Amino acid sequence: MAVSPTQALTAADLARIDGQLAETDRQLELGYPGDDGSRQPVHTVYVPADRFTPSLAADWGAQAIATAEAHGGLERLGWLLGQSPTLGAAVASRVAGKLEREPIEDLRLDFEDGYGSRGDEAEDADAVAAAGLVADAVAAGTAPPYIGIRFKCFEAATRARGVRTLDLFVSALASAGELPAGLVLTLPKVTTVAQVQAMDYAVARLEEVHGLPYGRLRFEVQVETPQLILGPDGTSPVARLAHVVPGRISALHYGTYDYSASLQISAEYQSMEHPVADFAKEVMQLAVAGTGIRLSDGSTNVIPVGDNVEGAWRLHGRLVQRSLERGYYQGWDLHPAQLPSRFAATYGFYRQGLPAATARLRNYVEQTEGGVMDEPATARALAAFVLRGVQCGAVGADEVQALTGVGLSRLTGLAHPSLATKTPQPSTAPSSTPQGADS
Repeated sequence: MAVSPTQALTAADLARIDGQLAETDRQLELGYPGDDGSRQPVHTVYVPADRFTPSLAADWGAQAIATAEAHGGLERLGWLLGQSPTLGAAVASRVAGKLEREPIEDLRLDFEDGYGSRGDEAEDADAVAAAGLVADAVAAGTAPPYIGIRFKCFEAATRARGVRTLDLFVSALASAGELPAGLVLTLPKVTTVAQVQAMDYAVARLEEVHGLPYGRLRFEVQVETPQLILGPDGTSPVARLAHVVPGRISALHYGTYDYSASLQISAEYQSMEHPVADFAKEVMQLAVAGTGIRLSDGSTNVIPVGDNVEGAWRLHGRLVQRSLERGYYQGWDLHPAQLPSRFAATYGFYRQGLPAATARLRNYVEQTEGGVMDEPATARALAAFVLRGVQCGAVGADEVQALTGVGLSRLTGLAHPSLATKTPQPSTAPSSTPQGADS
């Protein structure tokens, strides 16, 4: 004889549990909103601010193509990076189009290390001029999808200068019309949480003065000092950043050489793959997991020029692949000749993993039994991998449709299911699908 189950816990008990977890619910909702599903650039290019012109991206693309052609072409580059002939051919055709169409995804006009100290009069003039040139480039359609400045840090010696450059650039840009959708501001050499809070105050005041909506001016934090990884009290200040200025920080960028030098690593051994670099980046990864803040690896200063083009390409391609494997989907590039290896390595990463990822994703969507039984969390990771490949141009949306049976909208929902339950918010970022990504 079946016995009817009885429930011991009452509605009052559940209400008490809800009350106990109300703060947890609030913290998870506000502090860990997850990724917003928009496109993340695969790299950030840094140039001294006074060298920017509206044609800079096209100029870099032309130089990158010329370098590739002078060293056997893009298929040879694929061979140097260890790609099979079939993969190398598929990657080369897409990289060629990328270098012609959109050679720079994210550009930072540098008023910090790449610019130096030139006196207030010169920097004032350059900050205003940079804003005008950025506005011209955006209007002409020649600006990269993401563009902005890096100003001097908020340490005492350079604080006033950094704030003034930030103010002049943003104010001049605002006076020229609507801010670029992909505007990015970079705060370097952060050592304390208080410096990030000060930056939050500065951009909030700029929003107020220029009639911008609250939260319009977000910024990146460069992790270049050990004090941000491990504070004097034994805790990790970087883990607090997302929660002391919620919604303000768009990304954490690792600074290879400042960080390594701070730990007394000799110049010969300073590298993105040094153990101290890996430790810092793992802490950064843990600190922002679930917050929606993105991550960027640093740069290599081994440049493909002179007699070292192929060796530098091999190194750069390997480092890009290494970062991607470790969940760092963005890095820095410092020279036009690094663009071919950046895109070749990135596209190779996504195209090589595409058949297995799409097969598993299709099995999951269609509930087909296969050799691997994937859970929802793994399906999200598979979809996110494929979506990133589409967004950067490595993979066509038509390919994904054919291989998985799902379109771009469904793919985005699989990668970021929480977005379906949220009220859509106006985006300040460029479209998540770059031109040509579906071709």
